[in-house]
Amino acid sequence: MQRHLPRPVARIASGLLMVCLAGGASLAWAQTATPNTAANAAQSQASPPVDPTFSAWSLAQSCQQKADNVAHGQCVGAIRGIIHGYQYGVLFLSQRTSLAAKETQRVSLCLRDVPVSTIVDEFVQDASQVSADSLKRTPAEVAVLGSVHMHHACD
Repeated sequence: MQRHLPRPVARIASGLLMVCLAGGASLAWAQTATPNTAANAAQSQASPPVDPTFSAWSLAQSCQQKADNVAHGQCVGAIRGIIHGYQYGVLFLSQRTSLAAKETQRVSLCLRDVPVSTIVDEFVQDASQVSADSLKRTPAEVAVLGSVHMHHACD
């Protein structure tokens, strides 16, 4: 089942993460999109080029190196930062604008008692199902949020 991120995520991400999630960008989207579709979506949304040092591919590489404390620490820090930024964005949006009933819950993440190691493992597993080329063109924020939303959405 392919899961798309809700439209309010785009407002949050554009303000906080500067990534375009409005088109339902997720790890599953990156896997199924054809190069032409991805190029057209990128052009129509005028998104900035992906920083190769913080693409989904580079983050997945760091997260796979569990024996390397530095790389794994960078992975955990990045994932925690992405999630915290997103959650603060949801909170900020819900306080600043009137949303339809249950809209805040729909874009929220249910992470109570979920260890970061579980989120890292799920992200690495999801990333392993996507081609390296697609991961290199996908911002790390989009991939992480897509993976977390797939596994821990509140709806």
